[in-house]
Amino acid sequence: MTAKIDPFHAISISGLAHRLKAQGRHILHMEFGQPSTGAPKAAIAAAHAVLDAEPMGYWESAPLKARICRHYAETYGVTVKPGQITLTCGASPALVIALSATFQPGDVIAVARPGYVAYRNTAKALNLVPLEIACGAETRFQLTAATLAALDPAPAGVILASPANPTGTIIPAEELAAIARVCAERGIRIVSDEIYHGLTYDQPTHSMLEFAPDAVIVNSFSKYFSMAGWRLGWLIVPPAEASRAVAYMGALFLTAPSLAQHAALVAMDCRDELEGHLATYRRNRELLLAALPRLGLENIAPPDGAFYIYADVGGLTDDSLGFCKQLLTDTGVATAPGIDFDPVDGHRFIRLSFAVSTPEIEDAIRRLVPWFEAAWAKAA
Repeated sequence: MTAKIDPFHAISISGLAHRLKAQGRHILHMEFGQPSTGAPKAAIAAAHAVLDAEPMGYWESAPLKARICRHYAETYGVTVKPGQITLTCGASPALVIALSATFQPGDVIAVARPGYVAYRNTAKALNLVPLEIACGAETRFQLTAATLAALDPAPAGVILASPANPTGTIIPAEELAAIARVCAERGIRIVSDEIYHGLTYDQPTHSMLEFAPDAVIVNSFSKYFSMAGWRLGWLIVPPAEASRAVAYMGALFLTAPSLAQHAALVAMDCRDELEGHLATYRRNRELLLAALPRLGLENIAPPDGAFYIYADVGGLTDDSLGFCKQLLTDTGVATAPGIDFDPVDGHRFIRLSFAVSTPEIEDAIRRLVPWFEAAWAKAA
């Protein structure tokens, strides 16, 4: 039976934004979680050199896999072997492989609500059963060990994200350790989406591998490395499951893009430039947080990492999709509706991405303040 997949409504918002742009409007794109910057300059130069010198083809870069292993040793103090890594065409295919190679049709997969739309949709598409668990401010919009311990029966798996999309919240190390213990005791397999690692502001992030060596890790070059369009990610699985992950990757996607692999190897050592991007996001975050009271938006998830503000607009609307469309039409600022991330309560939330330039954030604030002031006056 064909699974019913919910649409990604931010795509329709983006479509409207581009139609308005074609009409001559100046649009600020804050609807997607993609850096406005490009790949590091040295990575682009390396790609040019490869284009001039090599025909390329189906390939998996051994040097890149070795460099990723070194990254885990240096950043998290864990040992990952190259054979555990599968290079993928972005994090989305990595998630497909992680779920399809780890679970059986009909298995229940716990996910936080709000959470990234692809978690429930990918699970459904693979004939798995997503169990969306409401997570509010009391748990920082994240699943907890206590929540997982209380589930009866235990799910086959759980998807974690720290920092999370859409909230940006981080699960502290002690809670990750507690989650790992509960999952080990109850036989719950952990899939940890770590694509926003490197994008943090007040506290560090920890890989789930520090606490659960059998966790399945999804990561990507799209966010911190600013290479969204290059479509390159990676999957880490326990050694005993590596051959199955490779088989799924080959059968479904062949190999990751060759050119992206060459560029990514160089990008991993462009830390000064990449940390400059992080400094921009930090400044953007500060500006938005300072402006939120002027917008009347004070009920938000704490953005510890990533580059999002998830804000409650329930005092103004119970239709976040219509709200985002009207906001875009009136101001030229594109945002994402909360129903993408929470089909139950997301009608009263919107997500703003601050992965744009600081002048664009300043422009957005100038546009949004009078619009929200008028909206609140009308609602009073």
